[in-house]
Amino acid sequence: MRLRLLAAAGLAAAFVSAQASAQTVGVGTMSQGTLSFSTGSVIAKVMNEKMDINARVQPNSGESVLIPLVNNGELDFGIANVLEAAQASTGTGVFEGRKQDALRIAATLYPLRTVMFVREDSDIKTIADLKGKRVTMGFSAMGTINQVAVALLANGGLGESDVVPVLVPNVVVGADQFVNGRADAFFFAVGAAKTKEVNASVPIRAVPMNDDADSVARMNAIFPDGYIAVAPPLPNFAGVKVPTPILAYDNMLLTHAGVPDATITAVLDGMAANRDALIAGFPLFRGLDPEKFYKPGVQAPFHPATVAWAKNR
Repeated sequence: MRLRLLAAAGLAAAFVSAQASAQTVGVGTMSQGTLSFSTGSVIAKVMNEKMDINARVQPNSGESVLIPLVNNGELDFGIANVLEAAQASTGTGVFEGRKQDALRIAATLYPLRTVMFVREDSDIKTIADLKGKRVTMGFSAMGTINQVAVALLANGGLGESDVVPVLVPNVVVGADQFVNGRADAFFFAVGAAKTKEVNASVPIRAVPMNDDADSVARMNAIFPDGYIAVAPPLPNFAGVKVPTPILAYDNMLLTHAGVPDATITAVLDGMAANRDALIAGFPLFRGLDPEKFYKPGVQAPFHPATVAWAKNR
C-alpha cells in the first residue's frame, strides 16, 4: 500500500510539474515588420528554447490595442516604448481617461532609434528641408508615435502645419504609402525589417537630426524622454550609409501586476543569461544591458520583482 501511495504521489507531482512547464504566456507586439514584432518574436523564441517557458506571439495594430490587453491580463507581456508606457500608466495622451492601473514594466530592453527616411536620391538633406513635403503623420493606431514624429520635426524648426501630413494608422502603412509614391518621407525605426523591405524596392536614406542645444531643446519640449544618438552604418540599418544622428528613446518589455514574481524573475534571469541568443535573433539587442533592466525616474511603475531583481544584482 505504501509503495502504491508513493507512486501515486510521484505521478501527481510529475503531473503538476508538467502542467507548470506547459503553461503558455502571451507576448503582444505591434504588427509584423515593426521592431516591436521582431523584438517580441525573439524574446518568445528564447523563452521557448532557453527558459522552459512556452510563449506565443500575438501581433496587434498598435499600442492602443496592445497595452490594454496586457493591462487586463489577456497578455502576460507586451513590447512598447517608454512614452507609450508613461501615457498608459498616467491616463494621458492617447490614453486620456483610460488609465491602465495594472500595467507594469518588466524590463528596459534597448534604445529605439527613429528617423525620417526619404528616397536615396532625394534633395531632402535636413529635417528643415521637409517643409512643404508629404510626410507620414497621424498614426491613429499608434497614437504616441505621432508625438515622437512631431518632436522630430521640431528638431528641425518645423511644426505639423509646415508639412503636408499623409495620415496613416501605423508606421507600416506609412512605409507602404512611401513606396507607392504617396509620401516624400516616412517615419520609422532604424533597423526594422520593414525598412529593409522598402529599401529593396526604393533605395532610402535617413535624414540626420540636429544635435545642437537649441534643436534638442525644441525636441525635448515635446518629448522629454527622447535623446539624440548616432546610428552607425551597419548591414541591418537600411538607409544609414554614414554615422547619422537620430532620435532615440527606450523600448520596454511590459507586463501586468498579476504576473507572479517568479515568472518575472525567470524572464529577467533568462534574458540576462541568453543575451547572445537575443542578439543572434535580432541585432538591436546589442543595446540590451541587464544592469539597466530597472531604470528609476520612469513614469510607468516597474513590477516589484524587477525592482527586487535589480537590487539583488
